[in-house]
Amino acid sequence: MGGGESFYSSGEHLTVTDRDSPQPDSPPQHTRPPAITLAAFQQLIRDMYLRKDVARGIEGTFMWLMEEMGELASALRNGTQDQRAAEFADVLAWLTTIANVAGVDLSEAVAKKYGAGCPGCGQFICTCPDAGKP
Repeated sequence: MGGGESFYSSGEHLTVTDRDSPQPDSPPQHTRPPAITLAAFQQLIRDMYLRKDVARGIEGTFMWLMEEMGELASALRNGTQDQRAAEFADVLAWLTTIANVAGVDLSEAVAKKYGAGCPGCGQFICTCPDAGKP
């Protein structure tokens, strides 16, 4: 990826662009981590956990996802914003784990399903009736 510094060991999945880099004479500002793409996150989870995830299988991993969904539900009801954010991250990580074990490229799947707009009406601002999906 052009003009950026890679923060991901397996390639140029996660970058900070030149506009995000500190100026030569200014101290570095690390107030928030760089944005991560869906593809980079899926690769990160694959690199960290794939051996364990494959051994556990889809069914066992799905059960962990359901546990995390319960923790997210609790955080949404009674948790702090930080607790909610952590549980959303956990749910996304376990969903990504299942995709890795099942051999699904999440970026490709999302682009195929939602890249041209709402799957129901085809619009980028959904006009589907409220009574149904989506």
